[in-house]
Amino acid sequence: MKKILLVEDESSVVDFINKGLTEVNYEVSVAFDGDTAIEMALNSAFDLIILDIMMPGKTGIDVCKELRAKNISCPILFLTALGTTENIALGLNIGADDYLVKPFKFMELNARVNALMRRSIQKDTVLNEESVFTIADLIVNDTAKTVTRKKANISLTATEYRLLLVMIKNKGRVLSRMELLESAWDINFNLGTNVVDVYINYLRKKIDADFDNKILHTVVGMGYVLKEK
Repeated sequence: MKKILLVEDESSVVDFINKGLTEVNYEVSVAFDGDTAIEMALNSAFDLIILDIMMPGKTGIDVCKELRAKNISCPILFLTALGTTENIALGLNIGADDYLVKPFKFMELNARVNALMRRSIQKDTVLNEESVFTIADLIVNDTAKTVTRKKANISLTATEYRLLLVMIKNKGRVLSRMELLESAWDINFNLGTNVVDVYINYLRKKIDADFDNKILHTVVGMGYVLKEK
């Protein structure tokens, strides 16, 4: 049975989520504050952490940063009442894998949980396969999780790396924002969000800004493509 750590300080929300996930055969443990969540995550193995952002004391952002710093790599799903692009990007940029804006229906939460579980399993099955992708002088080693250009190491966040990996696997092909959302985040986001544009800008600054040969291109009205000129 898959184990989930639910970190939430509102008892009504805890009851709602706990009941639903238990009924679909997940084992749920609950932490009502950030310090307890960190202690539980460090002392027990969880397959997924559902983490509320707005909590007294340590926020979900604080908890996520600390867990990632301590090499806790299981998927993290943020719950947030703050649905702006900036807040979404902040959460994803510090190591979260997905987000869900309150209020939400359990069906949507369950879909996000299942998607993150599937992606985690797929990642484990290919862990030992050597996968190196190149375009121009950019090299992505998906086994070592390294990115280099002209032999210089490029540091990417987990979300930036997933986005680049999707694009380099589809080099030369124009990918729409929805295709990138579904592939890099493995979820159907609100069509109105511009989180893809935000992350494309982050990625462009890191892999293109300091190099003469630009490889990340915008195709107006269609999407983005990784290609040599």
